[in-house]
Amino acid sequence: MNAIIGGTSLLNSSLFSSWKDRSIKTPYGNIRVKVGNSAVFLQRHGSPPVPPHTINHRANIWALRKLGAKKIISINSVGSLKASIKPGTLAIPDDFLSVWSIPTFFDKEIRFFIPQMDKPLARYLHGLCKKTGISARNGGVYIQTIGPRLETKAEISMLKRFGDIVGMTMASEATLSMEYGIPYASLCSIDNYCNGITNKPLTMKQIMDNVRKNLGSIERIIEALVKRDFA
Repeated sequence: MNAIIGGTSLLNSSLFSSWKDRSIKTPYGNIRVKVGNSAVFLQRHGSPPVPPHTINHRANIWALRKLGAKKIISINSVGSLKASIKPGTLAIPDDFLSVWSIPTFFDKEIRFFIPQMDKPLARYLHGLCKKTGISARNGGVYIQTIGPRLETKAEISMLKRFGDIVGMTMASEATLSMEYGIPYASLCSIDNYCNGITNKPLTMKQIMDNVRKNLGSIERIIEALVKRDFA
């Protein structure tokens, strides 16, 4: 069993309509998932969806481990910190930065580990994008902020020196997956330039237009993932 984690862009997707609903009881709360023949889909925001800063990441990852997930690929919405990384494209980050909020399963234990994205799974994901005829940027640093608001121009001016894309969820998921020894890779949908990267003002309409633009490509990649069972 492998797992796919999706965000709000997949809330109304028909990809998982025939998959079986299942409720998983965890020490952190109950989680609902969709289970297919060889994969499970988890909507990170839940239903009805909650904002990013209130997502129950520990319950989500605990539930996937309980189901026996051997690998996790997540779909994450991000903003671009670089003028050369254009909205409407996809990226597969190879590292992340999250110094504000770091979740853990080990509240009562002294545990240390070296966090890193799973390179073989990221390579597989990038290769699958190529086979599907979809271009994806390979590598880059994901910076996680807290949300729910977007970042100020001053914050972006600082963050762009350290990373390539910004989101609010991936680093938390990646950290918890690594604590459980589950390989984790992310396919990021670049939906906007961050605040102040270009002279044009950032608008929510622009962001949603790019979300819709990327959705078709993301659904094709997910279909290929499920068909090949993350082989």
